[in-house]
Amino acid sequence: MKDLCLLNSKYKYSERTFHFVWYVYKRKKHKLIVTMLKPLLDKLNTMRVILASSSPQRKLILESTSLQFEVHSSNFEENLRPEDYTFSEFVEETALGKVADVYERLKGDTRKPDIIIGVDTMVTLDGRMYGKPQTREEAIETITKLTSAGIPNVVYTGVVIKYRENIEKFTAVTTVYMGKLTKEEIIAYVDTGEPMGKAGGYGIQGIASTFVERIEGDFNNVIGLPLYQLTQKLKEIVNR
Repeated sequence: MKDLCLLNSKYKYSERTFHFVWYVYKRKKHKLIVTMLKPLLDKLNTMRVILASSSPQRKLILESTSLQFEVHSSNFEENLRPEDYTFSEFVEETALGKVADVYERLKGDTRKPDIIIGVDTMVTLDGRMYGKPQTREEAIETITKLTSAGIPNVVYTGVVIKYRENIEKFTAVTTVYMGKLTKEEIIAYVDTGEPMGKAGGYGIQGIASTFVERIEGDFNNVIGLPLYQLTQKLKEIVNR
């Protein structure tokens, strides 16, 4: 793992080649997505759509669809008591708080938002919630637990969509199976900085993919935005 974390500093040419191939692949995939979603995009792109999130990962996922949207970070204080909610209720209520906060700031605009999308993600293991680690030590502790438990962790993402005066919400669930890591590997991973700012302290789209054995469910959900379910819900909303 330590060697893998340092890979970028060793093979510059290979890295450039990889990123070029990946860029070409993503461009082709992007064109296919846009073609497939054109009827939906034709409707959505006449509306003012807001993503109430500061997450760069969520922004990138949504941008992959060619949806025209604005990003407005929420100032909602995420201080709900976990013991008062089920996992699904917790992420949905937090997402709802983000939507409400952004709506209050934008409702006085000349052109009011048509759609506001709020999202919250958390990782659970053996009945306990894991959010974003606040310190290096907390990140080490979290990754140690996730990779040594012998059971999968489960990712919950709550999505709330405010469409004019209506509220729609759902939760996507993905099960993640991780391999075991040594203490040295865990420290090397944490010291890359990748765990910070991510629920559960890992980024499956990054270096963490080297110790994720498999998943059951939506890959994008683990990153932070369940694109399939979001797309289906938006289709349902605009076609009513």
